[in-house]
Amino acid sequence: MSNTASQLRAAAAERILIKDGAYGTQIQAQKRAEADFRGDFDLSRDQKGNNDLLNLTRPDVVGGIADRFAEAGAELLATNSFNANRISQADYGAEHLLREINVAAARIICETARRFEAKDGRRRFVVGALGPTNKTLSLSPNVNDPGYREIDFDFLSDVYVEQIEGLVEGGAEIVLIETVFDTLNAKAAIHATKVVEQKLGRELPIMLSMTITDLSGRNLSGHCIEAFWTSVRHARPLSIGLNCSFGAAQLRSHVSTLSNVADTLIMAYPTAGLPNDLGEYDEGPATTAAQVRDWASQGIVNIVGGCCGTTPEHIHAIAEQVKAH
Repeated sequence: MSNTASQLRAAAAERILIKDGAYGTQIQAQKRAEADFRGDFDLSRDQKGNNDLLNLTRPDVVGGIADRFAEAGAELLATNSFNANRISQADYGAEHLLREINVAAARIICETARRFEAKDGRRRFVVGALGPTNKTLSLSPNVNDPGYREIDFDFLSDVYVEQIEGLVEGGAEIVLIETVFDTLNAKAAIHATKVVEQKLGRELPIMLSMTITDLSGRNLSGHCIEAFWTSVRHARPLSIGLNCSFGAAQLRSHVSTLSNVADTLIMAYPTAGLPNDLGEYDEGPATTAAQVRDWASQGIVNIVGGCCGTTPEHIHAIAEQVKAH
């Protein structure tokens, strides 16, 4: 076990750990202009909404969000790199910048982590975030050709290798494979992590987080909670969990199911309730935190945080509600 993994497990044995909240909705709330995203780069396509590019063009924006989450009590600080991969950046014509984006994303979070450690002596963990991309290995995008796939396993693994190498170069200590809607995509990310491990000659701890697409508790590729765990447990993840899709109220039974079957740390970071008709999140910090407190009192989680719509205020409220457990 790596030193980072040992330290995190030791901390989790003493208390419920706090992960940060959502970068995407925090950036959206700031209503940044095209110039903020584009910076000085000569790119042919519009960049507004390319949140990952802000790591290069407006590191102060990303760092400011990281600082506020750390100030709120977050100990696991994830990189702003959900779409910092060749597939997703191709939509913006910015795939040639992906290594720079990932290195910068990790360095920004490292700076925040080390500064807050120096301030209060509490360990902060720098987590390199990998999103699922907008491609799926398990399902055909062509309803008339069920066997068709846009990409294959080896291609996606190579995509993730590129991203992980950049994040590690920037200082990421842990690989978070999150918002897993396709279990096979997650396996490609696991494989990529192992490839990078071999290149580095050292262990890279893995955290995994599935997203369910309906209240039956299945992801888009059809796996239920138990099947997902069975499919990925060979990777011996540092944690297994659920994020996105639903608020804490809807996730509770599924977090409990996962807690009952998995033999590793359990992490859950819900959205701030369900989105309204405008796609915005209305659930306040106190409501989210009270629901997460129930998870803590039931003993079904080790790490909690927030996904879409959650703010530093949500993270602070969650931290306050679970600190007694």
